[in-house]
Amino acid sequence: MISFYDTSTLPTEEMREAMRTAPLGDDVYGLDPTVNELEALAAETLGKEASVFMTSGTLANLAALLAHVRRGDEVVLERDAHVVYAETGGIAAVAGCMPLLLDGERGVIRRELVEPVLRRANVHYPPTSLIWVENTHNRAGGTITRPEVMEGLRELADRQRLRLHVDGARVFNAAVALGVPARELVAHADSVSFSLSKGLSAPIGSLLAGTTDFVARARQARKMLGGGMRQAGVVAAAGIVALRSGIHRLADDHARAHDVAHELSAIPGLAIDPNDVETNMVFVDTSGTGIPAAAVVQRLRTDYDIRASATHPYSVRFVTHRQIGKAEVTALVGALTEIAGVPQHSSSHP
Repeated sequence: MISFYDTSTLPTEEMREAMRTAPLGDDVYGLDPTVNELEALAAETLGKEASVFMTSGTLANLAALLAHVRRGDEVVLERDAHVVYAETGGIAAVAGCMPLLLDGERGVIRRELVEPVLRRANVHYPPTSLIWVENTHNRAGGTITRPEVMEGLRELADRQRLRLHVDGARVFNAAVALGVPARELVAHADSVSFSLSKGLSAPIGSLLAGTTDFVARARQARKMLGGGMRQAGVVAAAGIVALRSGIHRLADDHARAHDVAHELSAIPGLAIDPNDVETNMVFVDTSGTGIPAAAVVQRLRTDYDIRASATHPYSVRFVTHRQIGKAEVTALVGALTEIAGVPQHSSSHP
């Protein structure tokens, strides 16, 4: 099987050995030395006071909401933000927040987009308390929110007394693509979450970082949500390896994504502008073939054992990662060449 999901990355041998030998303790009581080391490393890497280890990005984002806002508060988000689109409605069902959705510029929300929609205080309106940024932005194609954009949002947040959170599941992809430390991308944020289990190749986990007080509230939210762990160092060990040795190699994934984009752009019926590829995601428009994205994804799976995602009616997403090399790219190009060349016939019934 070839998987173009970066959630399918496998841990390295160094990670497996670190997991086997990790010192362990009860993390709920703060006694797991490996978890403590990971949390300190994550906070230092991102330039924050503290961080807390979470089982998933969804849990980290939900805990961030619970730590930042009150029930009924309004949160400003890009319309296709992951927390709105793909986290089972927890923002409403659990955090009790009111999303204020904006159309971003390829997923990026700038101060100039946010400021006009902020509502003045009024008994009829939910109080706005948080601006939410996704970096990189998944459904927009792995696009990057740059430091100058964050600076503008910080100025607005301070002026309006709002907080600023970054869903940075793939923030290290953004940092590597720009050639800057990740801490520079989140310096203006009150909090940031990021994933260990995508391009960084650890098997489990995300971190949520911010001030010491914020992380204490997030840790309590984690416990309430059932996310307290005991000897969690067995998986945290892989996260330490990921942060120490897995960040810089993300540039290889970006280069591979550009290879994919250039190769697929040459296939008649498929549309992709390689210049749109900023990190490790390639979104291909299949409308020129007349074949819906879901049908393309199904053909890839059943006929070629290749996994990809249909993101819109005629858009297929391919994400490169450590398990994608030249052979996998060649196999994908061959499969899509055949699929694009086969006309799609609708069945007829007498």
